[in-house]
Amino acid sequence: MYKEISYQSAKDALSIIKSNDRVFVHGSAMTPLFLLHALAKESQRLRNVELTFISVLGDIMVDKPEYENSFHLNCLFVSDSVRNAVNEGRADFLPVFLSDIPDLFKNDILPLDIALIQVSPPDKHGYCSLGVSVDIARAAVSTAKHIIAQVNPNVPRTHGDSMIHTDRIHSFVYAENPIHEVDYSAKLGNDELRIGKFIAELIEDGSTLQMGIGTIPDAVLKSLNNHKNLGVHTEMCSDGIINLFEKDIINNSAKNNSSI
Repeated sequence: MYKEISYQSAKDALSIIKSNDRVFVHGSAMTPLFLLHALAKESQRLRNVELTFISVLGDIMVDKPEYENSFHLNCLFVSDSVRNAVNEGRADFLPVFLSDIPDLFKNDILPLDIALIQVSPPDKHGYCSLGVSVDIARAAVSTAKHIIAQVNPNVPRTHGDSMIHTDRIHSFVYAENPIHEVDYSAKLGNDELRIGKFIAELIEDGSTLQMGIGTIPDAVLKSLNNHKNLGVHTEMCSDGIINLFEKDIINNSAKNNSSI
């Protein structure tokens, strides 16, 4: 059994952050909006706090023009939440391969003072889960000097390299928020479906697919229902592959080293 954790208010937990710190922000579905909104309220005492992250979801607040002097956004991926700030020159975009980002943290090229993460409640052994966004967060929590965790019972427990022990976390803030969801299929129009159909006609049976996320990849996946024995080898994918797996259209049976 582990020692029971104690929760703090967001204000108290974030008091460790000081001007000129570099702060990692957990991304995608795990974006800790509760902590970010609380951090925005600390703007008056802070200057030039660098916030670095890949994709973030939701209204993160700290990207607003009124916080420009307090928070500098260093985006390693430009998602919808920060697109305006980047386009208006209030945030930077650092082009980098996703696979290279952990080395930026580990080799002190982008050393992290603080990591803001969202995790599941700990199990009986004291392990929390990073949920559905492990990606660069694994390297961030391994290297950051101080970790502040938003503990949310809605975060699913995923296994493998997603586990982090409570001993590694310095501050715990409880916030029961819904997990972010994105449904690209809901945005499909006639143009996207036509493009998806044209692309699908170029894909042969037995092909291995690499896909991103967005309306066009979803449109392509919707047009593959008459294909056979497709494989997947991809960094990211969306809900569109589920139906193809269930229909045994994607089964990886023809996938081999020469196809990737």
